[in-house]
Amino acid sequence: MSLRLEKLEIARAGAVMVRIDREIGPGEVLSVMGPSGCGKSTLLAALVGALPEAFALRGRVWLEGRDMTRLLPHQRRMGILFQDDLLFPHLSVAGNLGFGLARGVADRAGVIDRALREAGLEAMGARDPATLSGGQRARVALMRVLLSEPRALLLDEPFSKLDAGLRAQMREFVFARARARGLPVVLVTHDRADARAAGGAVVSVTGDAVAL
Repeated sequence: MSLRLEKLEIARAGAVMVRIDREIGPGEVLSVMGPSGCGKSTLLAALVGALPEAFALRGRVWLEGRDMTRLLPHQRRMGILFQDDLLFPHLSVAGNLGFGLARGVADRAGVIDRALREAGLEAMGARDPATLSGGQRARVALMRVLLSEPRALLLDEPFSKLDAGLRAQMREFVFARARARGLPVVLVTHDRADARAAGGAVVSVTGDAVAL
């Protein structure tokens, strides 16, 4: 279940913003670093198939040996977690988790209950997401992504809005679950502590290695 970014280049108006050539194995994390506005989130948009028309893409994106470069977003099976949890306010916690499940999944209630337990949110399924703490909301957002059974996980600075204590907890929570599921992970961040916690290779948006 490896993710291969083969000679990937993203350019705007002829200027290359991102240049990267890497392979991320199952359970591994590639941390992509750089300041705001340098193209980190644009890289993730390219990986999920949502690159704006103003940008040009060269190279190939491979997942599990399959060329994903020209596929539509829903065909790629890449889960993405953002800075904001983006929980649906009109749905309960359990309803938010159920949104990630494919139709036809047997024992939906049982799957959701197990996800709540894994997130340490037992008996909170009926709660309004607005009543949860920031850390609890972040865990719900991650479990919703994982319930969609992605084949790769993309992280768009998901820890940046948490305080220091919650940030450390969420890093451990996210990376442990990605490893347990054998998911290749691409993390974009400007925080070196995020990259150190991820424990994998670290590159700049140009694809050059970064020393922590």
